Amino acid sequence: MTLLVVGADRVDAGKTTFTVGLLARLHGIGFKPRAGNDYWFDHGDYRTAVTEGRLYGKDARRLAAASAEDVDPEAINPVHRLWRPAPGGNGFLGRADRTFVLDRIGEEFVVNADATIPPSASEELPLEDAPRVASVEALNRVTREHHLPALDALRERIEAAEPAVVESYGDVARPLRGLAVDRVAVVEPERVRVYDGDRYDTACEVATGSPLDGQLEERVSDVVEPIESVATVSLPPLTPAERADPDVVADAYAEAYDALV
Repeated sequence: MTLLVVGADRVDAGKTTFTVGLLARLHGIGFKPRAGNDYWFDHGDYRTAVTEGRLYGKDARRLAAASAEDVDPEAINPVHRLWRPAPGGNGFLGRADRTFVLDRIGEEFVVNADATIPPSASEELPLEDAPRVASVEALNRVTREHHLPALDALRERIEAAEPAVVESYGDVARPLRGLAVDRVAVVEPERVRVYDGDRYDTACEVATGSPLDGQLEERVSDVVEPIESVATVSLPPLTPAERADPDVVADAYAEAYDALV
């Protein structure tokens, strides 16, 4: 069984809390194909990882800790992007408020040639021989050569895991193309909506316009608008201490997990 958890809210829908509780309930393996954090806004998380000579985020760390197998965050999250603010400028990848600094792909790195690399990253991460990119075209080329093979390998791991729970990022509807899922949980504040995996996948293709179009990321709101949910279940609010304990989350969200599985 493979389950997908996505968020209807771009900022903080509660996906990771929902996912760690689901992992505790099912004794499953969690995966987060792509993730990222910001050098400024997520500096504590950044420092936690980089002082170990590593780069990962708190979501992948929580999923790894809640998984039934002993896995590292990097093993379940092969692609992690570091951003930093770009006030008053035109950020990389078309963002006006922030710029892409570097990517970790497995154990390798790709660096934005025009970004200011934090000294701690230069000191602690193996960036000397990392490819430098200065345009979206160059990044797309590196993506084909490095990112996509890493994601393909992860898909094989997910398909072999039983059960597998895959968490998306932001409000992106499909974090990993070509992966068949049984059910989809769309998490947002106060509720979760459950969708059939096949119908959700078809809606993703319609929202994209072409199953071969790899340039666009479908948004959850566009995908679920034309399809009916299997169930809608309310989610009770949890304190920070409750959210930090997967077993407590599993009990609190039991009704939602029943509807999903």
